[in-house]
Amino acid sequence: MSTTNEPGRSRQRDVYVAGMRGRTPLLPTTAAALEEAAARVLPPEAFAYLAGGAGAETTGVANRRGLDRWQWVPRVMRDVASRDLSVELFGARLPAPLLLAPIGVLDLAHRDADLAVGRAASATGIPFVFSNQASVPMEDVARAMGDGPRWFQLYWSRSNGLVESFVQRAERCGCTALVVTVDTTLLGWRTRDLDLGYLPFLRGRGIANYVSDPVFMELVRSEPNSGELDEGGLPGPSVLKNAVELLRNYPGSSLRALRSGEALAAVRKFIEVYSRPNLNWSDLSFLRRITKLPIVLKGILHPEDARIAVDHGADGIVVSNHGGRQVDGAASAIDQLGPVVDAVEDRVPVLMDSGIRGGSDVLKALALGARAVLLGRPYAYGLAVGGEAGVREVLANVLAEVDLTLGLLGAPSVGDLNRSFVRLDTD
Repeated sequence: MSTTNEPGRSRQRDVYVAGMRGRTPLLPTTAAALEEAAARVLPPEAFAYLAGGAGAETTGVANRRGLDRWQWVPRVMRDVASRDLSVELFGARLPAPLLLAPIGVLDLAHRDADLAVGRAASATGIPFVFSNQASVPMEDVARAMGDGPRWFQLYWSRSNGLVESFVQRAERCGCTALVVTVDTTLLGWRTRDLDLGYLPFLRGRGIANYVSDPVFMELVRSEPNSGELDEGGLPGPSVLKNAVELLRNYPGSSLRALRSGEALAAVRKFIEVYSRPNLNWSDLSFLRRITKLPIVLKGILHPEDARIAVDHGADGIVVSNHGGRQVDGAASAIDQLGPVVDAVEDRVPVLMDSGIRGGSDVLKALALGARAVLLGRPYAYGLAVGGEAGVREVLANVLAEVDLTLGLLGAPSVGDLNRSFVRLDTD
């Protein structure tokens, strides 16, 4: 986002001029109202999956409270007529300190899913981190994005052959960094999903990167299933409603999948291999051997883990508690950001996600030492309400608030922000 574009004033002008013509924005501008709008249009199980957290969801509350406790101390009488939002990450100049976080099963929000998000991100120049659990194969999303920047999120499978295949595919479709999610080696106790008895993967959703992968499909055909999920634990062809849903969501030919039993076998195999609970620091050497892409570890809260990660070759850190979806009662990401930044001693860039809802939140993270921020749920809610146009509007609003708030803080560029601009409210 160039300094001369002034995304803040441009967005304000567009909204107010449209208002003079009787048109109001497609989406509400506040995070709470946007979430409520998404809740109104989504089926209960879809909204629960996108909005829910672990346990009593106290970590999500902590994320917001943590951000709210950091207060701005603006400077005045500084020349902020031109503002520079750009940042550099891994040799690339980004127009703003923002990326779109990986969110799985986006077809729960909208039928165009990852394609709509990719197109919106590309139009804005914001990198889209492809989800490992995408609703659309990564190659299709890359084609839809054209030259738009993209990274790839990796969940480390129990099969290193599958890990290598995913990494190779990500490289071929133009991803310029790998984001390894390290806080999801087990699925969190997600109470909203449990109360509804709904896990989308069992319905064939969110596994597009798997069933389009030759290594995974060879596992489906050649390896026996563990028996962990049988007809009593997995909706199968004997249950008509669930069978129809599975076949409708399963990529490819439903008729072939029905005749061969491939859809059910693929879901079973996915559940068996998708996560690896015994993942440890020594495994990073394998990933380093098979790729030259920057390796960014996402899901780190403890400063000592950050130091260990860098010592084992990580090229970047994302301070994150998975948006509160993994551990109930975890520390807020923003409160752990400063200690992690101090621990890595500027050896690698530190990013942050979890709880980010607007432009002021983005800038608070930067003031506390983050190089950039990953935005998650707000764009998913925008997708639910307005498809691709909804994602574009969310991005326009966030970037506008970043631009205007930066100027009002008295900082000509995001690089000028530091801890002197914030204070911690201890009351």
